[in-house]
Amino acid sequence: MKHPNFNIGILGHVDSGKTSLAKMLSKVASTACFDKNPQSKERGITLDLGFSSFTMEHPKSPTGELLITLVDCPGHASLLKTVIGGVHIIDMMVLVIDVNKGIQTQTAECLVIGELTCNNLLIVLNKIDLIEKDKRENKIERVKKKINLTINQTKFKCCQMVAVSATQSEGIEHLLSTISENISLPHRSSEGDFIFSVDHCFGVRGQGTVLTGTCLQGSIKLNDSVQISDLKLERKIKSIQVFKQAVSSIVMGDRAGICVAQFDPKLLERGLMFTGNMVQKTYGIIIDITRVKYYKGTITSKTKYHVSVGHETTLAKITFFKPMAATSFSLNTEYLFQETPDEDCIDQIQGFALLELETPILCVPNSVVIISRLDMDINTPACRLAFHGTIQHSFHTPDYSSTSLESLKIFKWKERQGVVERMSNEYEVIGKELFKKETNIELFRNLRVSLSTGEVGCIEGSFGQSGKFKVYVSDGLKESTRSLIGTGKKGKTGHGNEPNEKVIINLKFKRYVFDKSKSMHQ
Repeated sequence: MKHPNFNIGILGHVDSGKTSLAKMLSKVASTACFDKNPQSKERGITLDLGFSSFTMEHPKSPTGELLITLVDCPGHASLLKTVIGGVHIIDMMVLVIDVNKGIQTQTAECLVIGELTCNNLLIVLNKIDLIEKDKRENKIERVKKKINLTINQTKFKCCQMVAVSATQSEGIEHLLSTISENISLPHRSSEGDFIFSVDHCFGVRGQGTVLTGTCLQGSIKLNDSVQISDLKLERKIKSIQVFKQAVSSIVMGDRAGICVAQFDPKLLERGLMFTGNMVQKTYGIIIDITRVKYYKGTITSKTKYHVSVGHETTLAKITFFKPMAATSFSLNTEYLFQETPDEDCIDQIQGFALLELETPILCVPNSVVIISRLDMDINTPACRLAFHGTIQHSFHTPDYSSTSLESLKIFKWKERQGVVERMSNEYEVIGKELFKKETNIELFRNLRVSLSTGEVGCIEGSFGQSGKFKVYVSDGLKESTRSLIGTGKKGKTGHGNEPNEKVIINLKFKRYVFDKSKSMHQ
């Protein structure tokens, strides 16, 4: 019987000892782990996701043991999108901190990513062997107190910390027991379409093409047919291995290598393998938004940000909007355009955003989306993660901006002001200064206006050729208003009777952002 799988992500600042820790814990290595990449060896840092495993006794496992898969994530600032791609598959996050340096820039970014994607955190203080033995205990306690000041501002308050030396095997048994104590087995459903997140792809002569990754949803077995990313390829599954052990099937949460009939592995670096039609190429998405409190940059509509969904990252133009009352997203609801999201949407859902993607991506409904500014200077100690959310709606055709966006009722308030020139009678006034001479006033006919004196009327049409207009007040003008407005009739002086006080005419209407006709609505 196959042991249930539990995925642990190992994250932290570059050179904190993540790969050394993964190597010390692991019993079985995958084809991509422990910096086997030649470029990793040359540069001395992790450049890609690495996977390895070990088994652990656990009372909640139906087999009495768990297969623990370790996801070793790179720590260099320039590889943040690789980290984001790795964390969407983990059940627990182990944050590795160099005890001699404390929290560093990428430590903080990893902590933020953990807050967005994971509910279970364990902190490992590594490299304790570099502290003199007689000073070690005091040093570790001081570092723990400093770290707690940061951790207590997150959802991971009171998380456990374990001090180790990955290179000297010190504290490893304590770490393993702490991991076991903190494991909460997630529900793994075999229902629904099969979706598999591919992180590596390579050919095996005489056998086919192997895709390694993690099952996000559903299940699959030998001889089932699958679709491969957006390559429009369908292949039968020839064999499945879980860390070098042949199996006949896998379910949600399992890490595996799946061999299919041969195709060129260069066509696919990362992506999705799936059954059914749940996964579709997506050109635009709408997400609910929650701001990241550590991001200090400005966030404005019509600006481009990096959008990460699973392993895919692309640029997108963002449009922010919010409902007039708290509601879930619906194309049948009107929304107010926002230049910038409300400040009070920090740590809580407050509005929505349209992401117009520069390049299409494959999306799974309800996926977590992380929005960042990866173009920021990596040498600046600032958080690059701006906000996050989950997919509420997707657009699946390349011409969606011309065929579908008009159904998205995002509006801007428009306001204009004019003044009453004179009163024609107790139900009608002549206004000016609301329109230019060349304005087609017929477009504004029957729009509602309000007077600064309280009356409500509607625009009847133009008056003359100079931009003046007529306003009809169905309930009539108040006596006090009539006394403020001159009749405009010429007296002996040859001049009209000027108003004693200016009466303002206010026109307020909505214009939908994606309405090509630019119609006005009230």
